[in-house]
Amino acid sequence: MGRASAHPGAALGCLTVADTVDGAALTAWVQEFARLVHEQRDALTELDAAIGDADHGTNLDRGLAAAVSALDTEAPADPAAVLKAVATTLIRTVGGASGPLYGTFFLRASSALGEGDGAALAVAMRAGLEGVAARGKAEPGDKTMLDALGPACDALDEALTANRPLDEALRAAAEGAARGRDATVPMVARKGRASYLGERSAGHQDPGATSATMLMEAAATALAGRG
Repeated sequence: MGRASAHPGAALGCLTVADTVDGAALTAWVQEFARLVHEQRDALTELDAAIGDADHGTNLDRGLAAAVSALDTEAPADPAAVLKAVATTLIRTVGGASGPLYGTFFLRASSALGEGDGAALAVAMRAGLEGVAARGKAEPGDKTMLDALGPACDALDEALTANRPLDEALRAAAEGAARGRDATVPMVARKGRASYLGERSAGHQDPGATSATMLMEAAATALAGRG
C-alpha cells in the first residue's frame, strides 16, 4: 500500500467525538457526490481528455446515478449496507479505472465502518484510501485520486483528534483534498493512462484527484450539522 497508510492518527485511539453518522446521512453523502459529479461532468471529462481516455466524467456520472437509484430502491438503513450497495453498483456499472477504484473505496469503507460516529467514519475513509492504494498500486505523488484522498484523510484524523466537531473536521478534509488536487498539476504521472505521456502529463490537473475532492466536499455538505 506504499505510504498511504503511514499516518500516526490512523488508529484514532484518542478520539472522544460522538457525532452520529447513520444510513440516511451516508445516503445523503452519496446523493450530494452524485449531484456534484453530474454538475461537473463535462469539466471532469475535459480534464481526462488532456491526459486520459476522456471518459472520467461521463463514466462516473453514470455510475453514481445508478448508485443513487439503487439506494432509492433498496433503502438500506444500516450504514455499512449503504456503502456496500454503492460499491457493488459502481463496480458493476462504471467502465475504466474509476469504477473499480471508487468501488474499492466504498467497499473497504463499508467493511471497516463500526459504530456510526465521526471516529468510525474516519476509520472507514482511511480503509477506503488504503484499498484504493492497493487496488491501483499507487502512492502519493503518482498523480492519482490518492493525492487528494490522502491529505483529506490526514486532515480528518487531525481535526477529530483535536476534538473538533464533525462538520468542521469534514470541511478540513475537503480543504486537504483540494490542496492535494491542486498539487497534482505540476506532477508527472506515474500510474494510469496519464503515465504514458511521461513529462507531457505535467501541467494538467488530475481528473481522479478532482472527483475525489468532490467526494470530500460532498461529505462536508451532506454531513454538516451532525456534530
